[in-house]
Amino acid sequence: MLYLLLYPLARAVVISFQDFRLRQLIVGDASFVGLRNYRELLGDARFWEVVRRTFLFMAVNVVLIMVLAMLVALMIERLGRFGRTVVLGSLVLVWAMPVIAATTVFQWLFHSRFGIVNEVLVSLGFSSYEGYAWLAHDKAAFAIIVTLIVWQSVPFAAITLYSALTTVPRELYESARIDGAGAGRLFRSVTFPLIRPLFMLVLSLEVIWTFKAFVQIWVMTKGGPGDATTILPVYAVQTALSNQRYDLSSAASMVTVLLMSGVLVFYFRQLFRQEGEHL
Repeated sequence: MLYLLLYPLARAVVISFQDFRLRQLIVGDASFVGLRNYRELLGDARFWEVVRRTFLFMAVNVVLIMVLAMLVALMIERLGRFGRTVVLGSLVLVWAMPVIAATTVFQWLFHSRFGIVNEVLVSLGFSSYEGYAWLAHDKAAFAIIVTLIVWQSVPFAAITLYSALTTVPRELYESARIDGAGAGRLFRSVTFPLIRPLFMLVLSLEVIWTFKAFVQIWVMTKGGPGDATTILPVYAVQTALSNQRYDLSSAASMVTVLLMSGVLVFYFRQLFRQEGEHL
């Protein structure tokens, strides 16, 4: 575990303080340059634009995932045995699909010439979408990536939240209904307070997963068109592969880790504070 987890992290930290380019990768005579890479990185306007886009990307994905997952979990709870089995089985199949396979399917769905999305839209009378190149337009490409990641992430969150819903005592619902509580009040006063710890755990996991999303973006757009879908992990790989700036790429990765850690520390502090007030 030390070799597989801590050594790569420590090695990336060391490289971020070195002059480490293609020559150093081959020869191995990298020299330490202190904070030069971090100063260059933090002075790059494109880097801060990527940071802003990363947080926007994370926020949009996490909100959609948690809202849809909660709605799906509530729906499953109200279904009969057959319907519950069908929905849970479908969620497991989506969850089990390999990331590359799912990304390839989405590429074909939105293909400009052979995609079924364009064909359906044209058949409905939207002739302007004939041959429409979705991935060549920044907002469309961003929306497709978000749709793909939400589609892949909802099953895990929904199944986990459904398992939490099954632990809520039925007697509490019956008592609340006797007192005249409607569906919305039941959720706010009974359901959510009891499943809140697991809800927050799933939320934190989704923050981590969406913050470091890479495969879907790299396979589908490689961060394009322009920088429309470039977030921090993609930026780090672009810097390493396109410019052979492995030092700058490592520095970007370290900043990514620090930003994500900061978000999680702030989140857990708020969570523990609220839990303390509740206790």
